[in-house]
Amino acid sequence: MDTKIVTIELDTRSYDIYIGKGVLFRLNDFLPDEVAGRSFFVITDRNVQSYAQQIRNLLAQEGAGRAELFVLPPGEKTKSFEQVTAVSQWLLSNGLNRDSVVLAVGGGVIGDLAGFCASIAMRGVSYVQVPTSLLAQVDSSVGGKTGINTPQGKNLVGSFYQPSAVIADIETLQTLPERELLAGYAEIVKYGLIGDLGFFEWLEENGERVCTLDEEALAHAVEVSVRAKAALVRADEREAGRRALLNLGHTFGHALEAAAGYDGRLLHGEAVAIGTIMAFDLSVRMGLCSQEDRERVEAHFQALGLPVSVAFIEGLNTSVDKLLEIMRRDKKARSGKMVFILSEGVGRAFVHSEVPEDLVRETLRDALGGEAISGGRHSSLQGIKERWKSAFSSHS
Repeated sequence: MDTKIVTIELDTRSYDIYIGKGVLFRLNDFLPDEVAGRSFFVITDRNVQSYAQQIRNLLAQEGAGRAELFVLPPGEKTKSFEQVTAVSQWLLSNGLNRDSVVLAVGGGVIGDLAGFCASIAMRGVSYVQVPTSLLAQVDSSVGGKTGINTPQGKNLVGSFYQPSAVIADIETLQTLPERELLAGYAEIVKYGLIGDLGFFEWLEENGERVCTLDEEALAHAVEVSVRAKAALVRADEREAGRRALLNLGHTFGHALEAAAGYDGRLLHGEAVAIGTIMAFDLSVRMGLCSQEDRERVEAHFQALGLPVSVAFIEGLNTSVDKLLEIMRRDKKARSGKMVFILSEGVGRAFVHSEVPEDLVRETLRDALGGEAISGGRHSSLQGIKERWKSAFSSHS
């Protein structure tokens, strides 16, 4: 397949996002600066360490002055002050300078953490995103949001700091665990829900192909998602307005993640899926959209094996009041008011900060009393794989 290039043009500078098959192993073609003589600091986690090591070897072959590697534990708990300190000390003790380049090789956790460290080290050094998860390729690697979690909530410490380039190799998704693949798919669906009914309809027809890694469908879904996010980032880099639409499902979802303790019971994309259904529930309560639209979204998530209920989160110990407390600290909150992304129907989302708290309470109360999706976690994906295996065997 041809390499797709999406450019994000900002007031002060621009950068390119490269989407393709095998682009990771042609890294030198896409880096914005010459490799020879420069120092590179590759940050990754144990799950994708092999990719990072291959990149390190490629850089050495291209004449990099040095190519250091730092391997972190996987999971949301890595986005912490402790790891920011560890990474920053490693960068500085290994000779980081303002001509150095940080490479974030991994999923959203690594991209957020490495980008944040790059933004504060020496008041900012260049960094390149090399996303290896579906969620990172379609969402977190694009747009310059970096940060870490705190006990008070998700991503409450961070910065807006744009990468020099994003290199998204869809071949890395072949080794992605099924659960993480589905979590990333939730972010793809988001782009259809916030402003592209046609794309959502395409996903209703082709979502199974995306989730079984059909090359054509996957590449199309990634490119459409990246172009949608790029357009919003160009118009509103620091999330003062329309970029906030990208947070559909996140006000509820981030609160659920914090309540679950970032311990692996709930992945970010799973939280977004559950939070999106809750956002549609709230929209229905406010008379903004129909119950049919809400059920349509829920049916699509269920068909692909995504969770739609808080009961999916095993052993969650929380309450309406606890979740409200977390939501009030959400970084989107303005003047003490919670900000929600609500919907007037599929493809018609908007930002709203005048939501009656009693309706939010009702939504939370009903969600906490919901039931888990039938069949348990990821049961649908296995069936999808079996149905599509023969259909795509001729392409393998």
